[in-house]
Parts: sequence; C-alpha cells; structure tokens
Amino acid sequence: MAEARLIYVTGGARSGKSRFAEARAAELGGERVTYLATAQAFDTEMEERIGRHRADRPAAWATVEEPLDVSGALASVEGVALLDCLSLWVSNLLLRGDSEAQMLEAAAQVLSVQTRRTAPLIVVSNEVGLGIVPDNALARQYRDALGRVNQAFAAESDEAWLLVSGLPLKLK
Repeated sequence: MAEARLIYVTGGARSGKSRFAEARAAELGGERVTYLATAQAFDTEMEERIGRHRADRPAAWATVEEPLDVSGALASVEGVALLDCLSLWVSNLLLRGDSEAQMLEAAAQVLSVQTRRTAPLIVVSNEVGLGIVPDNALARQYRDALGRVNQAFAAESDEAWLLVSGLPLKLK
C-alpha cells in the first residue's frame, strides 16, 4: 500500500487528536517534521495552552506559526507536515471576516498545495457535527463553515481517523 499523503484526524475536544497526530507524524517523519500551528494567543489562558503544546512537541521539530495563510506556509515545508488545527484556522478566518465561500476556497488552496508536495500532511480538526445546534448566529456560522471545511479535507484524505476518549477509530 502506498504511503498516505493526506491524513485527516478529527474528534471532540480533549479526545486525543493532537497526541495521535503527533505520534503519526513521528512515525512518518521522525525528527524531520514541521508543525504548522494556527493558534493565536488572545489571552493568558491561550498563551499557556500554546506553551504546553510547544513543550509537548519534540525539540527537533520545526514550528511554523501561521494563523491565516496556511497554504503559503505549507508550500514552504519540506518533509512531513502536521497542521494543528483546522478548527482554529477557520475561527481565525471567520474573525477576519471571511465568508464561508472564502474559507472553502482557502481550504481548496491548502489541498492544492498538498497535491504538489511529496511528503505527507497530517491535519487535525474538531468534529462539530455531533452537538446541538448553537443558539446564536455566529456559532452556527462557525459550525457550518468548519463542518464543510472538514468535509473537504476528509474527502481528499488517504487516511481518516476519529478519536473518541483517546481511542482512534479508522474511518478510511
């Protein structure tokens, strides 16, 4: 079987997605992994979360922090790339004022860049389709946009995983 070129990892909050994706990246790339981080620290609590994520990664891994231009960042990466995460990326795009159509175009650009790369890309995202319908328009807009971006990445993936309570379930 050919090596997976696009690996999609999803699940709920604190389901073990990042840990699983990091283990898969280490398996595929060893110390030659670039971690594409989309988080932005708007408060002290988020700064602490980002700090914990940094500390948990192998020191040899390169880190590129890019909250908006993920396709541009990915285009410059050689070797295995780990994008963590689509959830925050879509949130960043929404807060910038992008429409869902613009977000889907940005997702298509990332996927297009990946088709030109020779190394695997592992993508992490939150599954937002299992909860209740949000009670406000902004949250519904976010849920809908992320759900559609998730579908785009899952459809193009060679492997797809759902993490539930730390347990990986292979979807494809």
